[in-house]
Amino acid sequence: MGVFVFLPLILPLTAWPVARLAEQHLHPRTATRLLTVLAVVLALCSTVCLALVMVVGTAQLPGNPLPDGWSDPEVRAAVPYDEVVGKAAIPALCAVVVACARTVRRHGRVRRQAHLALAGLRGTEVAVLPDAVPYAYALPPGGVSSRGAGRGRVVVTTALLDRLRPAERRALFAHERAHLAARHDRFLLAVQLAARANPFLRPLRTAVAYTAERWADEEAARTIGSRRTVARAIGTAALVSRGTPLPTLAGLAAPGPVPRRVAALLGPAPAVHDWPPVFTAVGLAAWGAAAGTAVSAMSSANAAVTMVLILHAATPL
Repeated sequence: MGVFVFLPLILPLTAWPVARLAEQHLHPRTATRLLTVLAVVLALCSTVCLALVMVVGTAQLPGNPLPDGWSDPEVRAAVPYDEVVGKAAIPALCAVVVACARTVRRHGRVRRQAHLALAGLRGTEVAVLPDAVPYAYALPPGGVSSRGAGRGRVVVTTALLDRLRPAERRALFAHERAHLAARHDRFLLAVQLAARANPFLRPLRTAVAYTAERWADEEAARTIGSRRTVARAIGTAALVSRGTPLPTLAGLAAPGPVPRRVAALLGPAPAVHDWPPVFTAVGLAAWGAAAGTAVSAMSSANAAVTMVLILHAATPL
C-alpha cells in the first residue's frame, strides 16, 4: 500500500484550477454537474483512505476490540509512519463523521421546520409570507407528512415582493422554480459534505454555490425572455435580502458574487458543452482534475484491497 494511501488526501488539489475556470468558461449547468461529481468522488476516496489508516492506528490502542493479529508488525508496515499517522487518523475521521452528520441533520431539520411552518398556508407552489424581512428561497421537498411537504415550494416574503417590479417578480419566481426543477439543493448538500470530508475541496463548494445560481439565472432568463430583467431582479434582491436559511438551500440573492452574476446576464448566453474543448485552459484543467480523480480512485481501491488482504491474512481462523 505504501505512500499511495496518502494520495487521495491531497489529490483534491488537482481540482482547484478547474473550480475557478469552470465558473468563467463553462455553461453553469455543465460546471455544476462536473464540479459536484469531482468533489463527491474525491471526498469518498479520501475518506476511505483515512478510514484504512485509522484501522492501523486503532489496532495499536490498548484494549481495542480488534483481533490481535491486526497489530502485528506486518500489518503496521503496510502504512508508512503508522505510529503517528495511524493514531492521528482516529480523531480526524471522527471529526469528518461528526461534521457530515451535523450538516445533514441541520439541513433536514431546517427543511422539516420550514414545511411545518408552511403547512397551514394554501397548498400552492408559491408560499408568500407576510414578513417585514425581505428574502426568498427554494424549499425542496421535505420528509414530514404534512400538506405540501411532498413537493418543493418557492418561499418569498411580501417585503421582497414590494421591492420588485412585476417583471422582476416573474424573474424571481422563474429563478426559484429552476432551483426546484433541477434539485440544486442536492448539489449544494453534496459539495458541502465533500468539503466537510476534505478541506481541500472547499474551492469546489464555493464554485458550485456560484454555478448553481448562474444555472438558475440562465433558466430564468430563458423562461421570461429577458436577461436584463433577471439581472435587475438579482441586483435589487441582493441589496435588501438577507439570503437563505442554509448554504444548502438556493435563493435568488445568495450565494455567490452578485456583480459577476449580473455582468454575466448582461452579456450573451453561454454556449452549452457537455465537456470543455481539450486545447483550452478550462479543458486542460478539467482533464487534469479528471486525471487526479482517477488516480485518487485507483489509489483508494488499491489501498482498500491491499488492506483487506493483509487483515484477512493476519486474522486467525
